[in-house]
Amino acid sequence: METWDITALAIEPHQPKVLRSDDETRAIAIHLPAGEELQEHQVHERTYVLVAAGEVEISGDGRSETGGPGFLSHFEPNERRTVRAISDARVVLVLAPWPGVGHPSRAGT
Repeated sequence: METWDITALAIEPHQPKVLRSDDETRAIAIHLPAGEELQEHQVHERTYVLVAAGEVEISGDGRSETGGPGFLSHFEPNERRTVRAISDARVVLVLAPWPGVGHPSRAGT
């Protein structure tokens, strides 16, 4: 078993911390200072975004939702989204399957 206390991890802003990466999933912790954002982006994998601390606004598919600790959102592969910190926030991204179809590391898929 592996465990992490996301609120206590030493995570510097702009330096995401990969918590685990294997053949099925990748989990990444991010410290997002108040007012900053993960600009509109998409990935090849299904994505879950879990807020561990602070408050964020997540926008995608013409919708916008705000949430604090415990807030969880899901995005389909290639679905575009923006994550903006309303207050200093820590979020965890879980990407699956890892790497997703079309990811550059999967040449020919």
